[in-house]
Amino acid sequence: MDYNNILVETEESIAILTINRPNQLNALNSETISELGKAFKALEADNTIKAIIITGSGTKAFVAGADIKEFYQFDVDQGKELALKGHQILFNLIENLTTPVIGAINGFALGGGLELAMSCHFRLASDNAKMGLPEVTLGVIPGYGGTQRLAQLVGKGRAMEMIMTAKMLSANDALNYGLVNHVTTQEELLDACKKIALKIVKNSPVAISSAIRAINAGYIDGINGFETEIEEFGKCFGTEDFKEGTTAFIEKRKAVFSGK
Repeated sequence: MDYNNILVETEESIAILTINRPNQLNALNSETISELGKAFKALEADNTIKAIIITGSGTKAFVAGADIKEFYQFDVDQGKELALKGHQILFNLIENLTTPVIGAINGFALGGGLELAMSCHFRLASDNAKMGLPEVTLGVIPGYGGTQRLAQLVGKGRAMEMIMTAKMLSANDALNYGLVNHVTTQEELLDACKKIALKIVKNSPVAISSAIRAINAGYIDGINGFETEIEEFGKCFGTEDFKEGTTAFIEKRKAVFSGK
C-alpha cells in the first residue's frame, strides 16, 4: 500500500512505522491520521507481524502536534466530529490493537503527538525528547484522549498540572512520571525498541493479545478487569499456543508458537 505521509518497513516480524513529514515536524493532519489508521489495520491483519514500532522522521520530532491550520476555523459541531473521528480512526484503534505497539519518541511529542504516543502500549524516549499537552494555550483541551490517558499513566494530580500549565516534560521527567519506560540516546532509540520487540515476538501472540485486552479492560467504565482476565485466561487453554508452550516446558525445549 502506498502512503504520502508515512513509511512502513518490516524486519524479523517487526514493523517500523515512520511518520514522514519532517518539514512540518511530523504534525498530524487528517490525511496522516487516515493513513496511520489504514497502516495499523493492515499490519494487524498480517500474521507475520508480531510487534509494531512507531516513530517520527528526523531527529527533532516524533510528532510536534496536530496541524492547527486544518481546524482553527471549525465550529462546535465540527470540533466534536474532529475528536470523534480521531478516536475512531486512530487513537482508540492503537490502544486496542492486538499486536503490541511501541512508541519511539525521538524528539518533540506535543499535543496530538503525545496523545498518539500515549495510545501505544508503552513508550521509549530519546534523551532530547520533550513531551506535553499545550492545548490550553490555544483555548482548547486535548481531544484525542489526552485528558484520559495522561491521568491513567501519571496520575490525576500530575495530569491536571501538566494540562493546566501546558508544562513540557524532559525525557527524564517523563521517565520519573512513568510516562515512558526507558530513555536512550537518539542513536540508540530504535535499536532499544527493536531489542524489546524481539523479546515480545518470541512469546505467544495469542497470549499477548489476551493480555492486552485484559489490561485495557481495567480502564473501561462498567467493565470488571478481573472478570475479563478470568475469561481471557480460560480462552488461552483452548489455543494451540497453550498446548505448545506447556508441552515445550515439560519437554525442556523452546516453544515454537503458531499464533493460533
